[in-house]
Amino acid sequence: MELLSTPHSIEINNITCDSFRISWAMDVGDLDRVTHYFIDLNKKENKNSNKFKHRDVPTKLVAKAVALPMTVRGHWFLSPRTEYSVAVQTAVKQSDGEYLVSGWSETVEFCTGDYAKEHLAQLQEKAELIAGRMLRFSVFYRNHTKEYFQHVRMNCGNVMKPYLKDNSGSHGSPTSGMLHGIFFSCTTEFNTGQPPQDSPYGRYRFQVPAQRLFGPNTNLYFADFYCMYTAYHYVILVLAPKGSPGDHFCRERLPQLDISCNKFLTCSVEDGELIYRHAQDVILEIIYTEPVDLSLGVLGEISGHQLMSLSTADAKKDPSCKTCNISVGR
Repeated sequence: MELLSTPHSIEINNITCDSFRISWAMDVGDLDRVTHYFIDLNKKENKNSNKFKHRDVPTKLVAKAVALPMTVRGHWFLSPRTEYSVAVQTAVKQSDGEYLVSGWSETVEFCTGDYAKEHLAQLQEKAELIAGRMLRFSVFYRNHTKEYFQHVRMNCGNVMKPYLKDNSGSHGSPTSGMLHGIFFSCTTEFNTGQPPQDSPYGRYRFQVPAQRLFGPNTNLYFADFYCMYTAYHYVILVLAPKGSPGDHFCRERLPQLDISCNKFLTCSVEDGELIYRHAQDVILEIIYTEPVDLSLGVLGEISGHQLMSLSTADAKKDPSCKTCNISVGR
């Protein structure tokens, strides 16, 4: 049988967190003969080629020949925000079950995308299932070291400035390494109604009345749901003043929540007064997208311990947890 031409001119497009479309060129005479495509897909960090030594053994991914471009989809082998290399080989399955194969194409590299809004909506639905009842609160607070707050006062004009979010949480979160903000907490102890006295981030706490950061002129977005190989689950929310750069960023990428009616964090008017509530059974991490002046609140030292084991700085999500994972790239 006549040899097959080597595929060339690979093109990759329509890339998502767990799929991509691929096409290539081959001789016209091969179009009616080719029965299968072999696709060799490798994470970029592994530069060692995974070509099989025996040409009659299929590669990692085998597909029956279809019209190009074709979609490659699979959360079990594609992860978000990950660089891959891909090469293709065409084949004709012969009557004896053996394959006549072409040479390998050139290798092309690409990077998968972030979670889309529909993926985050799935995470949101899973988080809502365990959020629990809503508890009242009155302040947002930020724990840090004494040195941090001294730096803010002496070098930043008494203003805490937004910084780039780290890579903690879901690997596919569109906020990681992209959104600037300041982390706050609002969790209270159910028996006291007050913020806990322990913290993983430092013994100094800045407290600001909730209405200073959250109100009718603020938009609220769901950003992530994850755990760190523990029973605790975290929900990341974003508070962005309407029309701000952070608001524009989130509107394009994150599901927006009704500030007065959702399962995580609410601001509602009751008897002419703004009332604030947070979910009891998840730990909320609030990203506020604008600078915050220390004069808006009070700074003090907490009496509890610094529980470093609860820190979520650059924390990696447990990919095996059935509570907080969805069936797309982790």
